[in-house]
Amino acid sequence: MSEAVIVWFRRDFRLADNPALDRSRRDFARIIPVYVHDPDAEAPWAPGAASRWWLHHGLAELRDRLADRGGRLVIRRGPAKRELDRLLEQTGASGVYWNRLYEPALVERDRAIKAHLKSRGVTARSFRAAMLFEPWELQKDDERPYQVFTPYWKRMQREWRGLQANPEPRELADDTGSLESLRLADLQLLPKHDWGERLAGYWTPGELAARRQLSAFVEDGVARYASARDRPDRQGTSCLSPYLHFGHVSPVQVVNALEPSGELPGGEGALALVRELAWREFSGSLLYHEPCLADQPLQSRFEEFPWRAPSDYADDLEAWQRGRTGVPLVDAGMRELWQTGWMHNRVRMVVASFLTKNLLIPWQEGARWFWHTLVDADLANNTQGWQWTAGCGADAAPYFRVFNPQLQAEKFDPAGKYIQRWCPELGGLDARSLARMSDVDREARGYPAMRVDLKQTRRRALDAFEAIKQ
Repeated sequence: MSEAVIVWFRRDFRLADNPALDRSRRDFARIIPVYVHDPDAEAPWAPGAASRWWLHHGLAELRDRLADRGGRLVIRRGPAKRELDRLLEQTGASGVYWNRLYEPALVERDRAIKAHLKSRGVTARSFRAAMLFEPWELQKDDERPYQVFTPYWKRMQREWRGLQANPEPRELADDTGSLESLRLADLQLLPKHDWGERLAGYWTPGELAARRQLSAFVEDGVARYASARDRPDRQGTSCLSPYLHFGHVSPVQVVNALEPSGELPGGEGALALVRELAWREFSGSLLYHEPCLADQPLQSRFEEFPWRAPSDYADDLEAWQRGRTGVPLVDAGMRELWQTGWMHNRVRMVVASFLTKNLLIPWQEGARWFWHTLVDADLANNTQGWQWTAGCGADAAPYFRVFNPQLQAEKFDPAGKYIQRWCPELGGLDARSLARMSDVDREARGYPAMRVDLKQTRRRALDAFEAIKQ
């Protein structure tokens, strides 16, 4: 038996708590670290522009960290099955190890690859690395998946087991030799405009940056997280979402940072963060069991919802994307997204409600824009978030809940600090003053008039929901 194994990196760009890497070092004498760029396998949800920017820099750090320990990242491009076959022929490796992903297209691809490798007599093993529980581990007593979060969260707490992260290897027994490898630049992941430079002003992708972010949050942010996480005018969130998505940090590492024993953390803030991890896993489980969720409403009655036609809403959609709706909190969120590749979660709900309920634009349009612009664009979380707000998904917000962006601003950004940061033309105005702005005031400040009447469009949305309810 060959003493070499291919370690197939995907969205697990870390050396610590990497089960596939850890087990490969115990089962084989030498490893071949490989990344195969295969975006077509994820169609129609290949990584968006912001994700590709993050991917480029995350791969760069992984490459350098492997090199520091004696390893070499081999980069290939094309169908993963073809490239893995080529690598097996070129190296004589007798195994391929990887960590599991759960998006429907990738599940189907990976199952086919595993069956193919085993038919060749190659050891093929996959591992849980991106979740605390597998999607099939937490189900109802009738073995059906949960579609309501609260009982899912309760089940997770009952089933909780002590979790410990695998250590980071200090050195790697590399076996790449003179294997052909693309340069990272050959993948052409970086945007051609200056957007990447803007993102770099807010984010540092990579495992080391993820550790710093997690440590800083545990030290300074977790104690007030439960109360501060809803305030976009404060630094109250963990900002770990892109690091979790790309696997720079694992959910087990997050739990261990909160509670070194690996048991369910105590404390209001720590438990609130674990609950957010549970929501992430609930979304992943839902997409795993409902593969059509990314494109179709979970509640079939919403297939008859009277959305506006694309020819009718094109201008409103563009105004929403560019933060020019005339609704301050909505515009601040959309400008934050375009500038930083991220948006505060409370504001995400507000802008999504405005798009789907006040503008009556299909949720899929918003999901696609977020997919293109978010550095933490995750198919399960993105889909679940949009369907929840639109009212057509699992555990969805009640159809009659329409977020009022003016009231939301008064409650969560009362002094207008968040709005003023991203809409500087509105400087000096608190949330109540912003709600009372006249058209003359708006014009004088160079700020657009409101595209819709919030009360009238709320009523229109409720009438539309009532129609499909009947």
